[in-house]
Amino acid sequence: MNIVSMISVAIIPCTILLILVVGSVKKLPTYELFVEGGKEGVSMAVSLLPYLVGMIVSISIFRSSGALDAAIGLIQPVLSFLSIPGEIAPLALTRPISGTAALAITADLLKIYGPDSFIGRLASTMQGSTDTTFYIITVYFGAVGIRKMGDALKVGLLADIIGIITSIIIVTIVFS
Repeated sequence: MNIVSMISVAIIPCTILLILVVGSVKKLPTYELFVEGGKEGVSMAVSLLPYLVGMIVSISIFRSSGALDAAIGLIQPVLSFLSIPGEIAPLALTRPISGTAALAITADLLKIYGPDSFIGRLASTMQGSTDTTFYIITVYFGAVGIRKMGDALKVGLLADIIGIITSIIIVTIVFS
């Protein structure tokens, strides 16, 4: 077993042991605090459930209504003009909404075109350069009870757009 594997196997138990030792040194009721944290975690999970269900339903409606396909159809001429492969459009449109759906699209692109193809490299780079903005806002804002998103959604989507554009530029420069 190499050193990295040994460290990765030992890190979680060592972290738990460190927490227990520090708690004991400070004479804190570590088990009671653990149980209390577990209760808070369960209540937070229950409070997040409506937000997650709403997000899942929204994603399903977006995909099954044909809205995703319509959006791809609208941007296809622009992508062709810019010499950007249209196969990447579903990933670019889905990534801010659903990480799981985006990962499935990336896996399909890698399976069809291969990981060393331009599309495979672009999909992989785009997957790592963008985030699931709607999911993050739904979960984290819902967890703390924030109802008004303010500029968080705009900034998150702008960051996704910049990640997509930068992915296209970098992969084109490096691999074309």
